[in-house]
Amino acid sequence: MKISFESDYNNGAHPEVICHLLETNGKQSQSYGFDEWSEQARNKIRTACKCPDADIFFLVGGTQANATVIDGMLTSYEGVISVQTAHINVHESGAVEASGHKVITLPSHAGKMDAGELEAWLKAFHADPTLEHMVIPGMVYITFPTELGSVYRAREIEEILAVCRSYELKLFIDGARLGYGLASSECDFDLAWLAGHCDAFYIGGTKVGALCGEAVVFPRGNAPRHFMNIVKRHGALLAKSRLAGIQFDALFTENLYFKIAKHAIDMAMKMRQLFTDASIPLRDSSTNQQFVELTNEQMKHILQDVLFETWEPIDADHTLCRFVTSWATTDRDLEALKNALATL
Repeated sequence: MKISFESDYNNGAHPEVICHLLETNGKQSQSYGFDEWSEQARNKIRTACKCPDADIFFLVGGTQANATVIDGMLTSYEGVISVQTAHINVHESGAVEASGHKVITLPSHAGKMDAGELEAWLKAFHADPTLEHMVIPGMVYITFPTELGSVYRAREIEEILAVCRSYELKLFIDGARLGYGLASSECDFDLAWLAGHCDAFYIGGTKVGALCGEAVVFPRGNAPRHFMNIVKRHGALLAKSRLAGIQFDALFTENLYFKIAKHAIDMAMKMRQLFTDASIPLRDSSTNQQFVELTNEQMKHILQDVLFETWEPIDADHTLCRFVTSWATTDRDLEALKNALATL
């Protein structure tokens, strides 16, 4: 079978996660989030976030988390502001709109939102005399790291949060790859800082060592009223909630989550050097997603030996391709890529 760099969720779970699932398998527990491991995981996450009052809910996947949190935090007539390239706008099959909330888009700057453009849009919106007939913005959504591998600096998030506060908007951070963003060399803050600079975020497990699962965090105990009912209404409430709880209990024991993320980043930087040595141009990314500019002939040639994702055409002769590392990436995997590049 070919080595795959297609995504960071094409392997199973980290062995320590699997071991924890196996060692607890014979034990009975309560359901719907009241099992002992889910509570242990919540307490470990609260400690890591330095948020002792945080409300934490475990959902299965990122689309579920995004659609449920956005629906739960907005009123029926409100929408959410994101950049054009945001996952909720491009790759979630209208899940947010299906709950009645319009996704309002702003320009994307390598995947990031510009606070000045956000403020200018809001100023123009509130000056419009016909706004009673329009979708009212109630939330700003950003991803960390972004879908294009870029990383917000602390100053950029502070500026976006300041605009949100000025216009009484909530700030929600999609953390499907949160570990990889925090492990990036460009990141100048930690998990606790992030928790203190938003109204809600989630810690991605699916892409960072778990079989499945995302931990939704309302850092100041500010979960919407009856949020568990909202989760269930979205079909997102696990009866066997221990499945997610046990995994996050393992991920937040002895910093496993952050060790996994650092390994993937280290592998991505080694990968990046392989492309540089082969004189193949790359887009800027300090995360586990590397975006590579290949000629169509190079792309076809490399695909004979390793798998990766074709992202989008650049022109008639070139394609932007994505190569992704994870907890499971090995030096042997990178050697296979090196050998493929050597034959170009």
